[in-house]
Amino acid sequence: MKILDAVVECINATNEWIGRIFSLGVLLMFVLVIIEVFLRYLFNSPTVWTNELTQMIFGAYIILSGGYILKKGGHVNVDIVFSLLSPRGQAILNLLTFPVFLAFGAMMLIYGSSLAWESMTILERSESAWNPPIYPVKLMIPLGALLLILQALVELKQNISTVRTGRPVESAEIAEKETL
Repeated sequence: MKILDAVVECINATNEWIGRIFSLGVLLMFVLVIIEVFLRYLFNSPTVWTNELTQMIFGAYIILSGGYILKKGGHVNVDIVFSLLSPRGQAILNLLTFPVFLAFGAMMLIYGSSLAWESMTILERSESAWNPPIYPVKLMIPLGALLLILQALVELKQNISTVRTGRPVESAEIAEKETL
């Protein structure tokens, strides 16, 4: 069981680290947009690269933050029903919807891998005036899907534990830390 707990902790830490690092992407996108506006309107000298680079950073930011958002409970949920349930009821509902979530993640992983592989084999580039390679961004799709699936498996373990004990995992972890 200690090995499983170590794997769970590793997945949580990885998604936490990636989420925090890529949250800085928002600041980078902000800076790029400010640079573009500044150059365009003050110097009448727009760039050919800032808009496309901003879109590429945003794409990586969105796809790689899925596991982090799942870890933090930030994905869309029907709270009208969900909030009325006990922790055990919420865990049961999560377990019932897990196969649909897993199917979504699996399709994103399978088709995203195919898309990324095709892009990488031809060293796909943008067709803009700047013409940067776009296969690195497409490689983020299967990576993000994998991180999302791994975090979903962590959530599955936590929901199973909640169904067994009736207590959410987070409260058990906090109680354990308080006794130490």
